Amino acid sequence: MSNIPEQLRYAVSHEWISAEGDTGTVGITDHAQHELSDVVYVDLPKVGAKFVAGAVAAVVESVKAASDIYSPVSGEVTEVNSALVKNPELVNSDPYVGAWLFRLKLSAPAELEALKDAAAYKAQIGE
Repeated sequence: MSNIPEQLRYAVSHEWISAEGDTGTVGITDHAQHELSDVVYVDLPKVGAKFVAGAVAAVVESVKAASDIYSPVSGEVTEVNSALVKNPELVNSDPYVGAWLFRLKLSAPAELEALKDAAAYKAQIGE
């Protein structure tokens, strides 16, 4: 069904993170966007907001429902994907590249180890 990038880490709640150095880029998985269906609005966090792992960081609204998006790790938001404000449908068409939600400076990089690798995430969603 979905194409799960091997290099990412995954939260049980269907967020992905790509980490480079002390910066993490966060989005939602193809599986999550498929379950939501047509995304019509994305409420992004403010730059400078600080989150602990598992805290609600953003909201994605679709024609079906609004879903909380959780920060997979702790950190401070350094950038948001402003393209999603005008084009929230990018979440449906390009969840792993064009539709990243926010970037954060990791405050506890070791938390990445608690997230699932691609094989474990595939098992979670039944692939």
